[in-house]
Amino acid sequence: MIFKRKLYDRLLEWKSEQNGRTAILVEGARRVGKSTIVENFAKKEYKSYILIDFNRASPSTIALFDDLSDLNYLFISLQNTYNVQLFERKSLIVFDEVQKCPNARQAIKYLVADGRYDYIETGSLISIRKNTQNITIPSEEERVMMHPMDYEEFRWALGDESSVPLLRMSYEKKIPLGTVHRQKMRELRLYMLVGGMPQSVDTYLSTNNFKKVDETKRNIIRLYDEDFLKIDPSGGAGQLFMSIPSQLSRSVGRFVPYSAIGDVSNDKKVELMQILSESKTTQFCYHCTDPNIGMSLNRDVSRYKVFLADTGLFVTLSFWNKDYTENIIYQQLLSDKLAANLGYVYENLIAQMLSASGNRLFYYTFPKDDKHSYEIDFLLSRGNKIVPIEVKSSGYNTHKSLDVFCEKFSSRISQRILLYTKDQHQDGQTTCLPVYHTQFL
Repeated sequence: MIFKRKLYDRLLEWKSEQNGRTAILVEGARRVGKSTIVENFAKKEYKSYILIDFNRASPSTIALFDDLSDLNYLFISLQNTYNVQLFERKSLIVFDEVQKCPNARQAIKYLVADGRYDYIETGSLISIRKNTQNITIPSEEERVMMHPMDYEEFRWALGDESSVPLLRMSYEKKIPLGTVHRQKMRELRLYMLVGGMPQSVDTYLSTNNFKKVDETKRNIIRLYDEDFLKIDPSGGAGQLFMSIPSQLSRSVGRFVPYSAIGDVSNDKKVELMQILSESKTTQFCYHCTDPNIGMSLNRDVSRYKVFLADTGLFVTLSFWNKDYTENIIYQQLLSDKLAANLGYVYENLIAQMLSASGNRLFYYTFPKDDKHSYEIDFLLSRGNKIVPIEVKSSGYNTHKSLDVFCEKFSSRISQRILLYTKDQHQDGQTTCLPVYHTQFL
């Protein structure tokens, strides 16, 4: 199925405003729907288009980009190969999986300057060294990130266009949902289980069977593992990816690469973590050494948490070595009885929702005593202030970390937020929000 995606509007904006002055690169993890949305856009918005899939393009097609001295020859060759007529300023050329042909990406500079056609690129692992060495990255290239389907896109896929506007009104006007809250949390838990990968959503809609959905997600994870092995034959990158749920479950306050890959050199560790980051299958949340505006300037690049970009995949990966029927997260989430030690599933969901809303992810820890620390799960920057967020996967009695943090940095705080599974209310200075409101932060 072709699902409605918000990125379509961004592509429309680019086409209208740039009018051929730049190309646009849509990057993201494999299977998030990049190729589908770009081809759908090409069909609807242009008189004709050529889509070059560099995973399947012939050697002769790839060789066309080795010599750009005669663009007329390039265009006539492409039209002949793909049996498509191109029209000046009315046609689009798509470079699909452009990382497979670095010379085509480098050619964007000259193709845009030529001005006859528009260009969209798609790719994953765009910035990995082997995909960029020996080429000049074109400055005429805009880059946009495509995430898994966010919660609103997921509801659209289910034929529901009213729930998220209702939730937005509740958030903006600070109106608790009352009896409707339980239904909205049940709908959010469905999103957590299915996830936002288009294939998973399609399987759910066509089968209404979580076992089938789980099989689809396992196939995607296997695909990622195969991709990691191609880039890193040592297997280290794949091991790091597979270890993410277990690392979050330990609540140690940081991702520990050596626990997954053993004793390797620091250079090798950095290389593997870059592969993990550039795959866009993950979200990195960095420790902020000084919780203030401009947190990117104060991030500790050696201390971070790693989340999966899609919580649906996270649920499956958490029980990778067990059969679907033994996956207690499905059972407990469906019955709203998620054990406290599985609260990291909600933390991954919140990381995904914050990132999809355009937020960069930071957290902060500080000593409580000799053996324990306080932790602020997420920090957001708003104007010249910060917004600390504490996450609770169920009801709560206290929010001590949030209280102590806000006392310590009182002059820097804009708003203090607790994200949890209950209805919204105000607890003194702390705004307690249901998890489904994360998308508006």
